[in-house]
Amino acid sequence: MPTSPVKTRIPLTSFGHLITEVKRQVFGIEAPGSVELTGLRKHFNSYTLRGRRNCVLATYGIFAVGAAAYWMHRRNKKESQAPVSAA
Repeated sequence: MPTSPVKTRIPLTSFGHLITEVKRQVFGIEAPGSVELTGLRKHFNSYTLRGRRNCVLATYGIFAVGAAAYWMHRRNKKESQAPVSAA
């Protein structure tokens, strides 16, 4: 398995790991602890697995609600355009 050019204990399994290590070692940037995150940042962030999961679920939920609204609007539009026969 290839290793990162940055001195790290983490093997280079993804580009994200490499970026995290470069930020930590070169720029001194550390991910905030869970105590530092407040409000919506505590639930929707890119630092924790739970935060990433919540972002994905929110995105899927928005697409699902949008698709449902589209299909309902489309069905109502078809019903209102049905020809009325004069008897």
